[in-house]
Amino acid sequence: MTDEEEDDVEIGDVVELPIDGVLDLHTFAPREVKDLVVDYLVACRERGILEVRVIHGKGTGALRRTVHAVLDRLPWVESYGLAGHGSGGWGATSVVLRPLDGAPG
Repeated sequence: MTDEEEDDVEIGDVVELPIDGVLDLHTFAPREVKDLVVDYLVACRERGILEVRVIHGKGTGALRRTVHAVLDRLPWVESYGLAGHGSGGWGATSVVLRPLDGAPG
């Protein structure tokens, strides 16, 4: 998104995210993160994307802790952990999701 496009986005506008298994939280407000992570993971499961990387950045670790707290509450999260060195290290979390009932995978 260009600076001009960002200027045109108003509060309350719906931003369409590509559902490709990578969620970068850098452009979102912390208050949006909990619902956004859940919604994104639901969309991934619906598309059969069961391995997801959530990029939360390194910073103070507050956003990482928020993401991990959300993941802890979701019964369909098979596992998660900090991404490997080539995938963001401790600035990203790799998530493995359980498939939807009856879905391949």
